[in-house]
Amino acid sequence: MKNQDLFNENRETFVALNAKTFVVTPNLPEVLSPLLAIANNMWWCWNSDAVELFRRLDRDMWEETYHSPKAILGMVSQERLEKLAEDDSFISHMERVKNELDKYMTMNTWFHDSCSDGGDLKFAYFSTEFAIHESIPIYSGGLGVLSGDHLKSASDMGLPLVGVGLLYRYGYFKQFLSFDGWQQEEYSENHFFRMPLELIKDNDGNVLKIEIDMGRQKVYARVWKLQVGRVPLYLLDTDFDANPKEVREITGQLYGGDRDMRIRQEIVLGMGGIRLLKALGIDPSVIHINEGHSAFLLLEKMRELIEDKGLSSDEAFQIVKSSCVFTTHTPVPAGNEMFYSDLVVKYFEPLYKKLGLTKENFLSFGALTPKEIKPTVPANFSMTILALKMSNKANGVSRLHATVSRDMWSGIWPELPKNEVPITHITNGIHTNTWISYEFAGLFDRYLGSSWKDEPADQTIWQRVSQIPDAELWRSHERRRERLVSFARARLKIQLMRRGASQKDITNTEEVLDPEALTIGFARRFASYKRGTLIFRDLDRITKILTNKEQPVQIIVAGKAHPQDNNGKELIKQIVALSKTPELRHKVVFLEDYDMNVAHYLVQGTDIWLNNPLRPEEASGTSGMKAAVNGVINFSVLDGWWCEGYNGDNGWIIGSIDQYPDREYQDEVESTAIYETLEKEIIPLYFNRGQDGLPRGWIKKMKTSMQTLGPVFNTNRMIEEYTKRFYLYAASEHEKLKKDNFSLAKKKAVWLKNLVGNWNNVKIVSSQDNAKDEIRITSDMTVQAKIRLGAIAPDDVSVQIYSGYLDSIHRISEASVDEMRLVSKEGENYIYEGKVKTDKVGHCGYTVRVVPQYFGEVQQIPELIKWASEEDMAG
Repeated sequence: MKNQDLFNENRETFVALNAKTFVVTPNLPEVLSPLLAIANNMWWCWNSDAVELFRRLDRDMWEETYHSPKAILGMVSQERLEKLAEDDSFISHMERVKNELDKYMTMNTWFHDSCSDGGDLKFAYFSTEFAIHESIPIYSGGLGVLSGDHLKSASDMGLPLVGVGLLYRYGYFKQFLSFDGWQQEEYSENHFFRMPLELIKDNDGNVLKIEIDMGRQKVYARVWKLQVGRVPLYLLDTDFDANPKEVREITGQLYGGDRDMRIRQEIVLGMGGIRLLKALGIDPSVIHINEGHSAFLLLEKMRELIEDKGLSSDEAFQIVKSSCVFTTHTPVPAGNEMFYSDLVVKYFEPLYKKLGLTKENFLSFGALTPKEIKPTVPANFSMTILALKMSNKANGVSRLHATVSRDMWSGIWPELPKNEVPITHITNGIHTNTWISYEFAGLFDRYLGSSWKDEPADQTIWQRVSQIPDAELWRSHERRRERLVSFARARLKIQLMRRGASQKDITNTEEVLDPEALTIGFARRFASYKRGTLIFRDLDRITKILTNKEQPVQIIVAGKAHPQDNNGKELIKQIVALSKTPELRHKVVFLEDYDMNVAHYLVQGTDIWLNNPLRPEEASGTSGMKAAVNGVINFSVLDGWWCEGYNGDNGWIIGSIDQYPDREYQDEVESTAIYETLEKEIIPLYFNRGQDGLPRGWIKKMKTSMQTLGPVFNTNRMIEEYTKRFYLYAASEHEKLKKDNFSLAKKKAVWLKNLVGNWNNVKIVSSQDNAKDEIRITSDMTVQAKIRLGAIAPDDVSVQIYSGYLDSIHRISEASVDEMRLVSKEGENYIYEGKVKTDKVGHCGYTVRVVPQYFGEVQQIPELIKWASEEDMAG
C-alpha cells in the first residue's frame, strides 16, 4: 500500500468514528508539579541535569517514549509517582532543575547587554522544518537541525525572536530496509497532545483558527506553541474538522505529495504564518526566510500593507523588502523550489489582482528576468528568486556556497559583476550544548569552566582544552565509542529481527564491531552527490584496510534517501550488501532510520568523520562541526564549511580543490586519496601508542580540532552575525520607511518608478584620462566622464570607475571600484571626475559605469546598471 493511500485510509477511519474528543492530562502529586513546567519547555533537552531527572522516572519507559518527558509523565504509574513524591533525593534534583530553568528564563543575556539600543524589536524566523528533539519528529535533516539550533542559540542569547513552521501529522518518513537492503518508508502518526505543545486559544477561549485564502478556497489552520527556552515556536496545523479531507492532508507529511500539495503547504506556511503573527499581535521588525519554502509570506505582507494601510503595490514592496532577510541553502539550481506558473496563477490570481498587478508583473517576481515571462509558455516560478528580489539582505551558508550562489543567481542582476551580486555569507554553526556528549561536557566543566556553555564562541575558553589531561580525554572518548558500539549492536539486532533474519545472524550481532577499532562514521542524506559508496569504490583495497587484525578499522553508515530517489536507495542497498559479506559483516554496519538520536551516538562516538561530496555541491554541512566538539576528527573534501575550518593540523582533506568534467575520474582520484590518507596518515597515527597505551599524536590532533573549530562553528557566533549584519540593519531600514505614515517608503517608490522609467535615457557620453601607455605603480590616474542623465537627478546615481587586471578578451578581474565626483555641468551632460590608484603591476584597464543610489547608498537593482561602451571609452 502506498504511503498516501495509507494516510487516506487512516484519515477516513478517523473521520468515520465521529467521536467526542477530550484531553487527558497527567495527574501529578502537587509536590511534583514542577515536572510539567520543565517538560513543557524544550530547554530541558540541552540541559543534561534535566535529561537525567526525567530518565529517573523510569529508565525503560524513557527509551520506550523515545526520550519524551511529556509522554512519560502520562504513562508512568500513579504508584511510581507517589513513591517519587516521597523521595527526598528526587525532589531535591527536581527543585535544582526548576531553579536552573527559572534562572535561565530571567537572567540578562547577550542581546540585552550588547543590543540595548535595539528598542522594542521582534524577529520572526520561518522554516519548513524544525529539529528540536527526536521526540518531536517534524524534521527531515540538515535544514531542520540548523533551524532548531538557530532557535536554541537565539534563546540562549536572548533575541526577541519567534519561530514559525508547520506541525506535520505524520512528519517525515521512518526508514526501514527490506531483506535485500532496499529502503522502505513508513509514516507514524504524531499525537500532538502527548507532546509539549500548547493549542493556542483566542480571547474568548476558543481554539484560534487562522483563515487562509488558497485561490478561491478558504483554508483554516490551528496554531500550536512549542516553547524552546525563551523562544516560542508557532506551528500551523490544518488537520482538524474545520477543513475538508483534502485540506486536512496539507500538513500531513513533510516534503510529501505532488507539486500541488507542495505549493499548498508553502501557502499555509508563508501566508498563514503572517496571518498567525497578526492574530497574536506580533508585528515583527524583521522576518528571516530560512530557505525559499516560506517566501509566499512576502506577497501576504504586501497584501496586508495595501489593504490595512492603504499603500500602493510599489510602496508596499519597499516596506516588505526593507524588513525581510533570506538564507539560501541549496548550491544547485535543481534543488531550489520551483512551480510552473500556471499552478501559481491557479492559487494566486485573486491575490495579484488585489495587489494591483497584471499576471505578467506578478510572475516576474519569481522569474529570472522579466523577459522570461511569455504568456504562451509556462515559466518556472522560483521561490528562491522571489526571496532574493524581495529581501533586504541575502546569504549563503558558507563562504564557498555564497560564491556558488552569486554565480548561480547572477542572472537576476545580468550586468552586475558576479562578485557584486548581493549574496553574502554567514557560515552555519551548531548549538554546542545540544550536541556535546555527557562525558565531554563534564570534562569541559572541569577544565574549561562552566562559561563554555554560555559563551561557546569565546576563543580563549576553548584554548583551555590543552589543559585536559591526555589520559582523561582519551578515556572519555573511549567510553563514547563503547556506547556507540553497544547502541549499534542493539539497533542492528532489531533491524535483523524485523527483516526476518536467521537466529544465527541475529545472535552474531553481539560480535559486530570492535569497541577498540578505529571507527569511521558516515551519516547524511543519501543523495548521489554525497557519494555514500565512494570509500567502497576499490573493494579489494578497502577490504584489506578493514580486515587488518593488527590495526582494525570499521565503518558505521547511516542516512535516508528521498522516497523518490531510487539512485540514493541503490547506494544504500549496495552498502547493506557489502555488510553481509563474510569479510565485512563485522566491519561495516548500516544503521536504519537516521535521526537526531542516532546522530548523537555517531558524532560523539566515532574517531573519524568522513565527508566526501562532489565539490562544490555541499552548501555547508554541520555534522562535522558536531563531531569536532566531541573530539572526532574530520576527514573531508574541501567543500562547504570545511574550506573555512581546515587549517592543515586539525583534520585531513580528501584530494584537492580540483574539479574534473569526468565524474568517473573525479571519483577515482578522490577514492584513491581516501585510501592513501588512511594508509599513510590516519591509521598509523591512531595506532601509534606510547607505553601507557595512549595515542599521544592522535590526542594532540583531537585537541587542535576542538580548539580551532569549537569557538567558530557554533550557532552563538552565527546568531551574533545575523543580528549585527542582518537583523539590526533591516530593522533600522524598516523603521525609517515606516515613519510618518510611511512617507519615506512612498518617496522611495516614486524614486524607483522614476529611475526605472528613465533609465534607458542614461548614457555615458564619453570618458577620458591622463594616462600614458605605461604608468608607475601607486601613481594616481585621473579619469573624467561625461554623463547624460535625462530626467534622473545626479543625487540618484553613483558614477564609478571600475578597474583591475585585463585578460586577453578585455575582461576585468580583481576589480576595484572608485567613486567619481560631480564637478560641473555642460548643457545636458554632467561632468564627473575620479582617480584610480594604480596598485597592480601588469596589464590593467578600467571602464566607467552608472548605478542607482538612494540617499548616498548604492542600490543593486535588477537591470539598472549602465556600462560605458567601447565608443564611450574612446572619448
